[in-house]
Amino acid sequence: MSGKKARALGFNHVALEVGDIEEALAFYGELFDFTLRGKGESMAFIDLGDQFLALSKGRRQAPDDDRHFGLVVDDKEAVRQRLEELGIKTLEGPFLDFLDPWGNRIEIVGYTNIQFTKAPNVLHGMGLDGLKKSEKAIEELTAKGMAPAETV
Repeated sequence: MSGKKARALGFNHVALEVGDIEEALAFYGELFDFTLRGKGESMAFIDLGDQFLALSKGRRQAPDDDRHFGLVVDDKEAVRQRLEELGIKTLEGPFLDFLDPWGNRIEIVGYTNIQFTKAPNVLHGMGLDGLKKSEKAIEELTAKGMAPAETV
């Protein structure tokens, strides 16, 4: 036995269980501008550049409490405003969290202020060439030797 371990690099996708694929696409389409990567009878795939969000028909568990995932967006305040316009209640706490109609807890995270970084070619392909990081995020990335090329 070698003891060698693989290194976790990131996420290819997150899969959410929903009650109905068409209803889920309509719900998320009211909140976000997205491209549908593909769809079948029991699955749909929302493109996130080089990643994707999978929607799977058949949620059976209770609504999420602390379990959640952070969905990175280009404009967090636009999501906050849209949630309010649609009458979707945000959850108590310091973050912008909400439950979808099937009980999936989603935290909305702004791209600018976090370490998560899309490669320039991926941002370009997504039509987001001008999306930049805050000074704090650049400092955190620099400390890890991961500063975006435009800052070094």
